[in-house]
Amino acid sequence: MSRLVLTNVNLLEGDAPAASNRTIVIDGERIVSVDTDSHVVEAGDRVVDLRGRTVMPGMATCHYHSTYPSGTNKGFAPYGYEYPPGYQALIAHRNLLTALEQGYTIVVGAGAACDVDPAIRQAIDDGFVQGPRFTPSGRELSTTSHANDLLAPWYWRLTSLGAARNCDGPEAFTLAVREEAKIGVKVIKLFVTRGHLVPGENAQMEMTREELAAAIAAAHSRQILVRGHITGKEAIMSAIELGIDIVDHCDEMDDEVIAALAETGTFVVPSVHYLKVVAQVTQEHDPAGAAEIQRGVQFMYDALPKAEAAGVRLLLGDDYGGLRLRHGDYGAELHTYVNDVGLSPLAVIKWATRHGAELIGRGDDLGAIEGGRIADLLVVDGDPSIDIGTLADQNPVAVLKGGAVVSGALPA
Repeated sequence: MSRLVLTNVNLLEGDAPAASNRTIVIDGERIVSVDTDSHVVEAGDRVVDLRGRTVMPGMATCHYHSTYPSGTNKGFAPYGYEYPPGYQALIAHRNLLTALEQGYTIVVGAGAACDVDPAIRQAIDDGFVQGPRFTPSGRELSTTSHANDLLAPWYWRLTSLGAARNCDGPEAFTLAVREEAKIGVKVIKLFVTRGHLVPGENAQMEMTREELAAAIAAAHSRQILVRGHITGKEAIMSAIELGIDIVDHCDEMDDEVIAALAETGTFVVPSVHYLKVVAQVTQEHDPAGAAEIQRGVQFMYDALPKAEAAGVRLLLGDDYGGLRLRHGDYGAELHTYVNDVGLSPLAVIKWATRHGAELIGRGDDLGAIEGGRIADLLVVDGDPSIDIGTLADQNPVAVLKGGAVVSGALPA
């Protein structure tokens, strides 16, 4: 197989301004070299002149509900459990392809019904279908009478394939995690508190500390990540102390929480974009309710620059497929963090590249562009470090996964 040589590259790593006139040599699935010298071409190489287009690492979206159907849900639960498992799998694969086309070469699940995620991960790994590097999730684990159990008691928890599984006591959580591991789940989703659009106060705990500890220990013993829907400060601090990998939402991320997150390296998916969207939708029929949601949005807008400055490992991802937030609208999230929160495009690109690769334990071979790393790359018109819209408002010119073009096309 001939090598691929990309010349006249505007190289964007994600933690520094772009560097112009670079040459990237790719052999098979890996990058051979990144150089300022274009005289590295050998006989038989395929040479592509990018004419100043930007090349950056593939991105990661790290809170992903693959089975949420986008456009067919009527606005009521059960999200991602509207159809038979075969249909749900087709929806999930379509959504994953959409993410790949938009430059997300890494996708991390955040809860899915019908055992769909592990099956699609296997199909991708086997080469049967195309898709991103996918970390599959499974049923949401929480306790009897937790918020979703009360809202939708029968269709969320159908015994074998439901979107949720109720567990009571540390032993039950240990068993549930092991059974999720058995079907191929690689990230366990725990519903630890209410809040973040789930009815109830942030402080309302759905799990005991002992149950949370048991779930985390069982998952880590099998090299599986653990994420939690956690909004209240007390629960956030407990989860950090117990070693949770990902705090989803983190709605009470004050200075003390930020310090703990930075010290431990715990990942956070703030997912504030959906709160913003829901506040706008709620304004149409409930101005008081919208104002309450907006207060939470503004709290996170104020907290995120402090978290970024402290070195908290923040991630992209949100509840796409939920009410008024369609799969495929991923670019709007980038605009929220840059235009509304006020973060720099480089900061958000770092979340999407380096942090995403670190989350899945691939920080040594993904998330950056240098010799020896896997060539998961995006070719973009324009420079996203200057204008995030060049990444948010259009698909990349080409998406490469393991050195092969999987979406779009390289220039002739």
